[in-house]
Amino acid sequence: MDKLSIHGGATLNGEVRISGAKNAALPILTAALLSAEPLRLGNVPNLKDISTLLALLAHMGIRITRDDDRVELDARDIPVLEAPYDMVKTMRASILVLGPTLARFGEARVSLPGGCAIGSRPVDLHIKGLQAMGAEIHIEHGYIHASAKKLKGTRFVMDAVTVTGTENLMMAACLAEGITVLENAAREPEVVDLARCLAAMGAKIQGAGTDVITIEGVTALHGAEHAVMPDRIETGTFLVAGAMAGGCVKATHTQPDALDAVIAKLREAGARVETGPDWIEVCRQGRLKSVDIRTAPHPAFPTDMQAQFMAMNAIAEGAASVTETIFENRFMHVQELRRLGANIEVSGHTALVRGVERLDGAIVMATDLRASACLVLAGLVAQGETVIDRIYHLDRGYEHIEDKLSALGARIRRVH
Repeated sequence: MDKLSIHGGATLNGEVRISGAKNAALPILTAALLSAEPLRLGNVPNLKDISTLLALLAHMGIRITRDDDRVELDARDIPVLEAPYDMVKTMRASILVLGPTLARFGEARVSLPGGCAIGSRPVDLHIKGLQAMGAEIHIEHGYIHASAKKLKGTRFVMDAVTVTGTENLMMAACLAEGITVLENAAREPEVVDLARCLAAMGAKIQGAGTDVITIEGVTALHGAEHAVMPDRIETGTFLVAGAMAGGCVKATHTQPDALDAVIAKLREAGARVETGPDWIEVCRQGRLKSVDIRTAPHPAFPTDMQAQFMAMNAIAEGAASVTETIFENRFMHVQELRRLGANIEVSGHTALVRGVERLDGAIVMATDLRASACLVLAGLVAQGETVIDRIYHLDRGYEHIEDKLSALGARIRRVH
């Protein structure tokens, strides 16, 4: 099993090209199920989660051509309307095949999903929304079995904000009869990117990026070309790395307006941040200041950046609270940061982080995707060697992270 070895203390300088967004690419790939014509995508990142989903789509019958960051999906014939447990258990995003498969073929059988162990992420809103559109759904033997001759437009209010729930129902509604209104919908940029792709395929969608999305169903969607948006979480991770390690790091091929909350917190911490049309540069002189963090749905501070900012607070001046409101089990990195010398106390959903002068290298273990990134950041500034075990989590969401950090001056290598 691969590990990362990091010798901390190197200043980071230079440019890093940001990859396509994993969390945008996953639903967009499943959108291919909605059309009998090819969907051609660009800026698709080369990640474990992407490969896992492509394997599932190929199992269902989609013909896939992949060339570097370009993927073509042809879903003309789909003989298998099932997503089996063995292919779904490692990645929760597999649930996204449910809505489009049901909408186009009238039936779908999808295993209840797995993914990172960061807390309960129920799929009940996906199910309730499809039932409101007329689907009959039974859960048996660990599978969701949905059927409907033709989905009908409806008004559905979500009890809680759910990104994948919004995406699943939005895709299903594209082929439903009549108008569907989704209220309390997720506003994340990845939802907007999916809506852009669906619109290119002929869908009629209004309100993406707001909490009310209206979809007018059409008879069929056609083929299209679409470039996946840049990864705002990868961008934020490299910006925090630059702020922690010092020097100046410029993230290119990114989308600054998707990171307003992160940029504001970096500036509050004392970093200098400048932005352009498709780039963000962070520079730091002197010690950072601790900043309070509270996660919430977009446009507030993203839960996927909580762990990275906890690592930053661990070496910043002062004390700060980090409150997690999205997932109840997303402090698993705290124990590993303590092994590096961080001073962190957890009470319920809030962690109190008191900054220390220095961290010391140690052997640590990654527990989930963003926790992995947080340990990499801590290792970049810790004295001595930090070895991060179980980095397969990291490979699910960061493309060639050790190569990109090495190019900025980090002393980091993968150990097989």
